[in-house]
Amino acid sequence: MRNVLRIILPTVLLTVFLSSPALAQQKIATVDLRKLFDGYWKTKQAETALNDRKAELDKEDRGFLDNLQKDRETYQKLLDAAADQAISSDERDKRKQAAADKYAEIKDSQTAIVQFERQAQATLGAQTQRMRSDIIKEITAAVSARAKAAGYTMVVDTASDNANQTSVVVYNDGQNDLTAAVLAQLNAGAPIDMNKTDASAVPALTITTNSP
Repeated sequence: MRNVLRIILPTVLLTVFLSSPALAQQKIATVDLRKLFDGYWKTKQAETALNDRKAELDKEDRGFLDNLQKDRETYQKLLDAAADQAISSDERDKRKQAAADKYAEIKDSQTAIVQFERQAQATLGAQTQRMRSDIIKEITAAVSARAKAAGYTMVVDTASDNANQTSVVVYNDGQNDLTAAVLAQLNAGAPIDMNKTDASAVPALTITTNSP
């Protein structure tokens, strides 16, 4: 019942508000925040920076994995050498100890790689969150300024969904939509050489380590 109320109540309240006499005093505009975010040149710039950072972390990760593989090969050779029955018992013991030492190095390397992966993911996640937060603030400020200048008392985001995962805005004739105007304003200061194509999404780093 509580879940049903959580879904229905906001819709009911919005319906009551929109049907109230106070609505006659409202001048409402709409905007698509998703289009503004995706189309803003600073979003593309930030995503490019994120991709560059991820590429650096991937390169560093590949170096760790390459070294780990070499250590595994060395470890196997030491094991094979320690099993050689043609050598003395003392020599076999020395080689077994060398293999054990290499095994310990491998375990330490695996632990370090896992820690690196977690830190890399945390770094990219935090950088992504900061980027989104800063850009949303800029977009919101631009929308607010344009709305106030035009005398609007409210701006509704047509890209928003409610708790039922359906659009909050059921109908909109688009006459008071500010998206295109705000986007043009935001991109007016874009660098001339700014890449106009969408940057790809930044996937999380994935590192798999196995026991030697």
